[in-house]
Amino acid sequence: MFITDIRKDFYEVVANQRVALLVASDIDALCACKILQALFHCDQIQYTLVPVTGWQDLGTAFLEHKEQFRYFVLINCGANVDLLEMLQPDDDSIFFICDTHRPVDVVNVYNDTQIKLLIKQDDDLGVPSYDDIFRDDDDEEGDDSGNESDEGSEPSGKRRRFDEGAVERRIERQRARREWEARRREILFDYEQYEYHGTSAAMMFFELAWVLTKDTKDMLWWAVIGLTDQWVHDKITHMKYVTDIATMQRHVSRHNHRNEDEENSLSIDCMRISFEYDLRLTLYQHWSLYESICNSCYTSCSFKLWTLNGQKKLQEFLADMGLPLKQVRQKFNSMDLSIKENLRDVIEESSNKFGMKDIRIQTFGVHFGFKNRFLASDMVHAAAALLESAEKDESNSDNFIKALEALSRSNLERLHSGIDLAKKKLMAIQQTVASCICTNLILSQGPFLYCYLMEGTPDVKLFSKPMALTLLCKYLLKAFVHSTRNKRCKLLPLIMAAPKDVEKGTVIVVGIPPESETSDKKNFFGRAFEKAAESTNSRTLHDHFDTSIIELKSEDRSKFLDALITLLS
Repeated sequence: MFITDIRKDFYEVVANQRVALLVASDIDALCACKILQALFHCDQIQYTLVPVTGWQDLGTAFLEHKEQFRYFVLINCGANVDLLEMLQPDDDSIFFICDTHRPVDVVNVYNDTQIKLLIKQDDDLGVPSYDDIFRDDDDEEGDDSGNESDEGSEPSGKRRRFDEGAVERRIERQRARREWEARRREILFDYEQYEYHGTSAAMMFFELAWVLTKDTKDMLWWAVIGLTDQWVHDKITHMKYVTDIATMQRHVSRHNHRNEDEENSLSIDCMRISFEYDLRLTLYQHWSLYESICNSCYTSCSFKLWTLNGQKKLQEFLADMGLPLKQVRQKFNSMDLSIKENLRDVIEESSNKFGMKDIRIQTFGVHFGFKNRFLASDMVHAAAALLESAEKDESNSDNFIKALEALSRSNLERLHSGIDLAKKKLMAIQQTVASCICTNLILSQGPFLYCYLMEGTPDVKLFSKPMALTLLCKYLLKAFVHSTRNKRCKLLPLIMAAPKDVEKGTVIVVGIPPESETSDKKNFFGRAFEKAAESTNSRTLHDHFDTSIIELKSEDRSKFLDALITLLS
């Protein structure tokens, strides 16, 4: 069931209990976790934090902790499956689910006892009504049960007529039931057909902190990062992003206004969050301007930097800005102050001439003391790179803790190491995009585009991780749309596969919706993957919380794709 009063129905319930926090491996979930941890520390609530990467992990974590805990908080996992069916918990286990994955499973919505959903109901949920999908059969069975008991005392003619009436009624009821079931299947198909994302989990928990009047600037910054993660990884529409940014801006203004009178507001360890209308150049303040332009999806695709013409265009762009190449190629921090002061305006002016009308985006920046300045997107890229670090001897839990540490302002060293990893990842993505387009690796399969990264491709190990592969997939589709002349191909979705585990012979497969400015970001590949695997008996593992990401045996790849083509044609 949906919780309406998050303070009374959630926080006050767990306030004197031990709580198990099961947190998914994405940046929004990490930020939500940080906010909740801070609140729990305030009120000395005992909790155990368990990172989970998929459904199997979630099941194992629950089995390990179900004896010690009665209350479980699930962050960015658990809403889009029938959780009680999956975990088979005892009757006294209570699950609080704060999850951005949509659609929410109908059984979770209508379970009043064990499932409590911390989900904004003003999101466009479209949950079917209870009577359309659940039906009580007890009273139907009872209607005719008394008919046979008095058979001996009734005259036979009367009994026959009576029986005929009962048979007709039963046939009528069966027909009505079949119609209801067909209608139910249709309603559920429409409801569950597309996967999409709702309001950021970090924003939900920040609202809780605000209601409790315990919100701090750190919590506000984490909420901003959670929202920015949804934008960076293309999970929400532009309209939703702008609306949520406006909400966060009101909170930022409130906090800044509140701190104006404090004496230490300019101390060396202060924290200032500001609304920015900044450039869509990834990590440009921690890189050189030239490298940032080359490795940002927006500029790289606009210039088509994988072509000679694109490289020429970039040189013209730099010349138009009137910036010396020496300045553009050195670290941003080392650039002349006179250039840095009005750099954004200069870049915006030249971008307009080169057809990049929306080079600037609404976002937030933060100052830690006087020296360290970060944009929210810098934090997202750094934490994501740490979370999916491909270093040897590092378990998923180690990476999770490192990414969590990078979000604290007390651990800037970890954050800077994350930024270095993020640069390597972005360069790998751009090189892979360039090689895929130049060698025509993107094939049109009819209803969708398909690209397979061969074993032995540079950086292929990096793309065995879901977030990195999804980001590559989105960049590649954008680049392909900019480079192809085929109008039909511009409207197609993309499926991408990369080797997952060579020894086990598995590949990871991701599907994303078509690239367009007006896209509603709804993804139909989750259901399509299930159906295709079912019809071909392909050996697949649907373990990821995003249903549009699966693992597949390499030998089954071709029959799985054939089934998808048939299904979607």
